[in-house]
Amino acid sequence: MTAIQLNAEMLRNMSIIAEDENLLKRAVKYLRKLVAEKPTDPTEFTKEEFFERVDKAERQIAEGKGITFTNRDDMNKWLNSL
Repeated sequence: MTAIQLNAEMLRNMSIIAEDENLLKRAVKYLRKLVAEKPTDPTEFTKEEFFERVDKAERQIAEGKGITFTNRDDMNKWLNSL
């Protein structure tokens, strides 16, 4: 099913639910639970968090703590070791 089809199906069902207070309460309760279960994306950062990490990386490089590679093979070996 495409996103458009899913959206249409959801809207059809919501029109039925909206007419019944008990169904509406159950739907809201379920939606709250569903949203709470949504896993967070560990790669998502706020703008501030992103720039904080960039600043930290720049400080580490300035302190000589950065990692450099002279060729692609060395870099790939290091990446594969993670």
